[in-house]
Amino acid sequence: MSVEPGFDREFVLAELITPRDADEICAQLATVLGLPVAMLDAAGVPFGGDAAAGRSARAPLTLELEPVGFLACDCDTAALKGAARVVRWGLLSRARFRMVSDLHLEAVRADYAKLQQQNEALKASEAKYRELAEVLDAKVKEQVRIIDERQRQLYQAERLASIGQLAAGVAHEINNPLGFVTSNLSVAERYVARFAALRDAVPADTWKAADLDFVLDDFAELLTDSQQGVARIARIVKDLKGFSSVDQPDVQLTDLNAQLESLFAVIAGQQPPGVTLKSELSPLPPVMCLPGLLNQAFLNVLQNALQAVGEGGSVTLRSAATDTHIVVQVDDDGPGIADEVLPYIFDPFYTTRGVGGGTGLGLTVARDIVVTHGGTIAAITRPEGGARVTVELPL
Repeated sequence: MSVEPGFDREFVLAELITPRDADEICAQLATVLGLPVAMLDAAGVPFGGDAAAGRSARAPLTLELEPVGFLACDCDTAALKGAARVVRWGLLSRARFRMVSDLHLEAVRADYAKLQQQNEALKASEAKYRELAEVLDAKVKEQVRIIDERQRQLYQAERLASIGQLAAGVAHEINNPLGFVTSNLSVAERYVARFAALRDAVPADTWKAADLDFVLDDFAELLTDSQQGVARIARIVKDLKGFSSVDQPDVQLTDLNAQLESLFAVIAGQQPPGVTLKSELSPLPPVMCLPGLLNQAFLNVLQNALQAVGEGGSVTLRSAATDTHIVVQVDDDGPGIADEVLPYIFDPFYTTRGVGGGTGLGLTVARDIVVTHGGTIAAITRPEGGARVTVELPL
């Protein structure tokens, strides 16, 4: 803080008294001296009192080295100087009061400036902490989102593990009776052949009366149909094992087309009446993945597409490869996805179906699985109608 300029400066007469004060002082001095008195400024210009007396003898009003004004009167010189000393003391008191006032004002201004600086510093600190709080809040929200995704993925992994164990148990329990049923059917075919060889040994009228030709032919057809049914059961068990990947629990190099074919066979039994399910699979290079998880993701997308189309509609599963990615697309010719709905279809628990029509987690789980594999999933409404979901997985 610097107050020297205001503290040491020299005053002028007008800073210490007003012309009205000067008139009153001169009037009182005129009463004492018995003659008109005038007060002049440092330049000799009349400032107060009787202007005509300004041409009389003068006594300086000196505060420091230079006079700030003069008293003028035709009285005795000694009396005029005495009056000037009295006025000087009054001016000196005014000057000291002004100096103290200026000093106080300088101090107040300095304190105010310091408070302003502190206020600006506090504002800057507040803004910094507010920004930090916003950053921390964003990080907390991001961590909460990641935790929610990890929980869903963990739930899905546990669910798939349970499905895998169930599939393994079902496959084991089915394969055992399936083995001896297959064996018995083969034996029965041989028995039918042996019965047919007895035709010449049985009287013709007896053979014809028992209609054994029809019995043998129909029994052979029944055995053939039964063998086809057993083969279909075996294929279903194989597809179920392939879909759940009960024998392949870890990350491995996988033929994704084989997984899609198994999935296609499993979901074919779920297609609504009148809906066509088609596949257009192009050759794909092997890819490192968790087959069971990807099967679940593609199953959710296909189920969503099947639910979107009506009778007479179709769903098409496609696969293709680029230099850097494997691309899997699911097209449907349903009503498509409304623009106001599209941004939310992968959000947890978001569904356009009525109460009990879905949990709103199918596409969310599919997205989480695809993202876990480093891929992307996107949905659009096709220009020709219907919706398309595209999954891209890095090679």
